[in-house]
Amino acid sequence: MSYETITVEVADRLAVITVDRPEARNALNRQVLADLRAAFTALADDDRVGVVAVTGAGERAFVAGADITQLQHYTAQTGLDAEMQRLFDDVEAFEKPTIAAVNGFALGGGCELAMACDIRVAADTARFGLPETNLSVLPGAGGTQRLARLIGTGRAIELILTGRFLEADEARQAGLVTSVVAPGDLLVETRTVADRILAKGPLAVRLAKLVVRTGMDADQRTGQVVERLAQSLLYTTDDKREGAAAFLEKRTPDFRGR
Repeated sequence: MSYETITVEVADRLAVITVDRPEARNALNRQVLADLRAAFTALADDDRVGVVAVTGAGERAFVAGADITQLQHYTAQTGLDAEMQRLFDDVEAFEKPTIAAVNGFALGGGCELAMACDIRVAADTARFGLPETNLSVLPGAGGTQRLARLIGTGRAIELILTGRFLEADEARQAGLVTSVVAPGDLLVETRTVADRILAKGPLAVRLAKLVVRTGMDADQRTGQVVERLAQSLLYTTDDKREGAAAFLEKRTPDFRGR
């Protein structure tokens, strides 16, 4: 498929979505949101793809928030429609693992997009922030909820109320990102993380993500019931049999076609 504001490249089961508006620091306008939704929909059904990564074009920005030229026309109905929030909910619920490769500023909606992904890796030039209160609005695409779950309530409130940016190393120390690398190594690191995931049993990966996400919205006992049921299902699969056999035979498991 072709898109107006993003590019999609697939190689060795990794799809890389690049938000391609460097002249606007890859800001999220309605066309970007529509293109992202179309791309994730297509990749969900693409058997060539096991992991999806999202990054931004150029060196300055991953995604530098919403397009402010559109924000000035938003109404209460726009807030209730919650187009960006609904898209990022779908990204979070996407069945295949997702990685945000943060190459620069990830502000506002850009930070919220990164948080909707399962894993975040960052260039050491990356900056994270939710500065919406500067515009007398708040992070409305899941930011108030996801940031607190990732780094704790107190730190999240401080960042949201002050609009302060986190540099890459502080974001790693806070638990917002898992690794920080030189800009030239960002996609290499993304590829490395993707390959580690792709080497695992695909059904186990899919269900592990589902169980963790489900458990975050439930009490621990309910989460463990979901965990138990998912494990019971995996015990019946060809993937489990291949994984156990490969371990005992001291060989690399082959999950292809299973």
